[in-house]
Amino acid sequence: MTQWPSSKANRVLVALFKLGWILKRQSSSHRTLSREGWPDFVFAFHDGEEIGPRMLARIAKHTGLEPSNL
Repeated sequence: MTQWPSSKANRVLVALFKLGWILKRQSSSHRTLSREGWPDFVFAFHDGEEIGPRMLARIAKHTGLEPSNL
């Protein structure tokens, strides 16, 4: 199976900020994040929304997030 636990979107966003991602712009629930050496990433979740393991794995593929970061 997967090693990713389900997490609230706000918790995932905080983990991304700790990894060095910064908020480039925001429009409603769509936040464009930027990090040097990586392409921009659109984080399109409401803060209280639950993100499941499969989606977390997809986010990790584009951002460098790891389960230990949560």
